[in-house]
Amino acid sequence: MSLFKARDWWSTVLGEKEEFDQGCLCLADVDNTGNGQDKIIVGSFMGYLRIFNPHPVKTGDGAQAEDLLLEVHLRDPILQVEVGKFVSGTEMLHLAVLHSRKLCVYSVSGTLGNVEHGNQYQIKLMYEHNLQRTACNMTYGSFGGVKGRDLICIQSMDGMLMVFEQESYAFGRFLPGSLLPGPLAYSSRTDSFITVSSCRQVESYKYQVLAFATDADRRQETEQQKLGSGKRLVVDWTLNIGEQALDICIVSFNQSASSVFVLGERNFFCLKDNGQIRFMKKLDCSPSCFLPYCSVSEGTINTLIGNHNNMLHIYQDVTLKWATQLPHIPVAVRVGCLHDLKGVIVTLSDDGHLQCSYLGTDPSLFQAPKVESRELHYDELDIELQELQKIIKDVNKSQGIWPMTEREDDLKVSVMVSPNFDSVSQATDVEVGTDLVPSVTVKVTLQNRLVLQKAKLSVYVQPPLILTCDQFTFEFMAPEMSRTVAFSVYLKGSYTPPELEGNAVVSYTRPSGIPRVIQCKFRLPLKLICLPGQPSKTASHKLTIDTNKSPVSLLSLFPGFASQSEDDQVNVMGFRFLGGSRVTLLASKTSQRYRIQSEQFEDLWLITNELIIRLQEYFEKQGIKDFACSFSGSMPLQEYFELIDHHFELRINGEKLEELLSERAVQFRAIQRRLLTRFKDKTPAPLQHLDTLLDGTYKQVIALADAVEENQDNLFQSFTKLRSATHLVILLIRLWQKLSPDQVAILEAAFLPLQQDTQELGWEETVDAAISHLLKTCLSKSSKEQALNLSSQLNIPKDTSRLKKHITLLCDRLAKGGRLCLSTDAAAPQTMVMPGGCTTIPESDLEERSIEQDSTELFTNHKHLIVETPMPEVSPLQGVSE
Repeated sequence: MSLFKARDWWSTVLGEKEEFDQGCLCLADVDNTGNGQDKIIVGSFMGYLRIFNPHPVKTGDGAQAEDLLLEVHLRDPILQVEVGKFVSGTEMLHLAVLHSRKLCVYSVSGTLGNVEHGNQYQIKLMYEHNLQRTACNMTYGSFGGVKGRDLICIQSMDGMLMVFEQESYAFGRFLPGSLLPGPLAYSSRTDSFITVSSCRQVESYKYQVLAFATDADRRQETEQQKLGSGKRLVVDWTLNIGEQALDICIVSFNQSASSVFVLGERNFFCLKDNGQIRFMKKLDCSPSCFLPYCSVSEGTINTLIGNHNNMLHIYQDVTLKWATQLPHIPVAVRVGCLHDLKGVIVTLSDDGHLQCSYLGTDPSLFQAPKVESRELHYDELDIELQELQKIIKDVNKSQGIWPMTEREDDLKVSVMVSPNFDSVSQATDVEVGTDLVPSVTVKVTLQNRLVLQKAKLSVYVQPPLILTCDQFTFEFMAPEMSRTVAFSVYLKGSYTPPELEGNAVVSYTRPSGIPRVIQCKFRLPLKLICLPGQPSKTASHKLTIDTNKSPVSLLSLFPGFASQSEDDQVNVMGFRFLGGSRVTLLASKTSQRYRIQSEQFEDLWLITNELIIRLQEYFEKQGIKDFACSFSGSMPLQEYFELIDHHFELRINGEKLEELLSERAVQFRAIQRRLLTRFKDKTPAPLQHLDTLLDGTYKQVIALADAVEENQDNLFQSFTKLRSATHLVILLIRLWQKLSPDQVAILEAAFLPLQQDTQELGWEETVDAAISHLLKTCLSKSSKEQALNLSSQLNIPKDTSRLKKHITLLCDRLAKGGRLCLSTDAAAPQTMVMPGGCTTIPESDLEERSIEQDSTELFTNHKHLIVETPMPEVSPLQGVSE
């Protein structure tokens, strides 16, 4: 129990499932008894109006039946209730009730009862105003300095102020630049309305300025109507508070000074009449309501601030004087005189908890009982401690942070690719041409051992391959349950993907709360993107792969791509990709070689890789384990560099097009501003061909936007082709230098760091930084090179000469015995020497330039022995858990 808990004097709960807000509570002598006793008036969004007069027998009692003076259902939601002199001809207090489309003013009266049931209260409708606009809130006061009566101002949801002089409608004005309505208050000393706009600034409007401003019965007015009558509505003063406001209150010291209090989302402000800040206070908790009132001390103001932590803070200016705990979150707070008790704090929550309380302390009289002392047996405790330490040590030895077997048994993922095409192709919106694009079905099966919730399966394939569905969610999976999902894969673009390998990733959370990720890789069939084609005898690009076994019939390696009736296809086979390019595969009859040739360099990759994989699988089935492939030709760096230059040229072209588009967009907006100024001018002036210039600039903007989109598409295709060529170069380096799988992984990380190419971070600068790092670490010759630091920021280079020089140097150092490694000993200088001797590795850029010619000649004329490199085992289904 808190010592500073609010002392409950009287409380009740209003209705069931009703909602309330800050305008739904009011305290006043609404029945005009004249004894100074306030009544509690509460309205709800359900349309119920209740009036209470609490008379608790003792402190903390709940509501009795006689405490409820009146309960009326008005049907329409009640937004706000206020009490004032709202009826002409009398200064009696009346009740104003604001609905969304109606303002009603009632008189509340009581009849003395002659029996034990007590007095009877009733309300009488004095007048009502039907509103043309949806209301938000209202305020009242003696607008314009009138005496003996109160006028009402209602703010609509679209920012219109509607002023009512009791039974008649006076005028309506739109606030300039209004977007969303804010809190509204009236200052009688300055005769002005104060609100907070959606621009997060406090604004003050004089009543006289509102009264003489242009009429605003219609929001949309013509220019001549605006110029013909009335004056423009001008704000008196503004103050930017930088946050949205919850409420505004006006408090007067005396007749000569008043203060404007604004409650923000994180601060509350005290302003002078002219908008200057008197003081402000940053709040520790998010506030929900507030109420300033005059302090006992001269020149200070007390403020009640309720927050969302069920607390009510009392500030004297900016000093916290008291904090008390409430049983609910208050949305409205008032202070009044109830049952001859002055200063009662009345709070209302949004769900109808109404409480009358006062400040004080509630000391606890609880005393902790004495703990019985018992004798401790230290010998037994030592024995128990040793046993527990032994158990902990055994557990740490038997298993790590998590058991590996448990990780594997939680969930098993398997993928099966259908060997046949779909009977009805699922390909839609393809851009391949006249060829019929097939699709193949892929099934992913999940088998779990434990209870899994919200397991998510994501499937990824290389573009332009497309999935019919790539995201699956399993809300609940019972133990020993198997779930299978199926989707189709097809080719959408007119170019080949860089890989036929896909990846299925499952993320889930174990019952212990530890997240897990499991991925399973699968391989798509070559026939999904390729058709049998006519072999070609000549081609621009050729590769020769050497093996250590006799050549295998291409019909047995590629059974679905040749016709058995043609005998000449035993050693020659043609492939035609769906995009239109052709590749020819030839097997030597006398030597142990295979040749792949095509008009496009990047198209060699898929067929070469597929050939090596199928040869490996063929000899494994025959029981031959010493099969190996090698590459003894010249390294095709020049063809590779042409693709790099083309990709880089498209990137530079994209930057130029975006700069032009930005310039034309600035020009377009400047012309629009000029035209708008001409159209707004009271005295029309000639356009001076600005409309023609605007139309021409618009056409240029559209043309440049189309050019940017076209360049982006070409850049994406170029990047895909560059990735295919990069895969091919890495494969040839592996076969040429018999690299291990770890060394191949380092090369792939350096040459293929990005899955997507962007203008901010492109392939050229990323690969150049990675290769430079390898040249200065594991492939360095001296410690001088290792000391060179790389730039910490990657920017698009001016050209590709530096990148091409580094790629050439990387191949040169690999040829001279360099070893790719990421371990700590990789920084040691390389001392390996290849048979036949080699030149020294240069230590500076000048020496690099001097060997460029020699290295080019090396890759053109250098002949290698056949290197027997065992092919790594390749499986179409491979599961890896992370």
